[in-house]
Amino acid sequence: MRLAGFQTVLATLVTKAAVELSRSHPGIELNLIDAHPVEGLKMLRSGHVDIALIFRHTDTPLEEEGFRLTHLLDDPLYLISLHPGQRLEDHRDSAWVGGCERCREALIAACGRAGFSPRIAYSSDDMVVIQSLVASGMGVATLPGLALTAHRAPGIHATEIADNARQIYAVTYGDPPDPPATTALIEILRAMA
Repeated sequence: MRLAGFQTVLATLVTKAAVELSRSHPGIELNLIDAHPVEGLKMLRSGHVDIALIFRHTDTPLEEEGFRLTHLLDDPLYLISLHPGQRLEDHRDSAWVGGCERCREALIAACGRAGFSPRIAYSSDDMVVIQSLVASGMGVATLPGLALTAHRAPGIHATEIADNARQIYAVTYGDPPDPPATTALIEILRAMA
């Protein structure tokens, strides 16, 4: 079984699911590939993986036909700062740590809904680096909940930003039914989520 997934889902949900898959289906070997959702979908469409784990925001259309999505969970977005209970608006003039160009869209959209454009002073797609910059007082950031589950730097505070969750999906490609191994892994992922 070949699975492509993004960093935070591999570090959290997939590790638990892999243990359960090994226990309940010892004949299935799981191969993991760290890939951004866009690359994961390309790999899925070309037949290089059997399942792609992706995230989408509610207003993001999936333009390709032939993909079948199984919703696993909603992953809330958090403001990461040095003080508890803050709001995005409290950091209108702060320096921001943005993720990679594709991932910072959630930050820009959330700040836009709060009435301002963030001043992105630092860029990193590494959740450990982002949290370290915030913990050292260099700026504030947004991170999804799975990133905080995978790693939590001491000294930071996370405040959930309402109505900004991303949806996590297991995606297969082509006509159903899926092979039994694919179905087994998706069911385990759903149960673990």
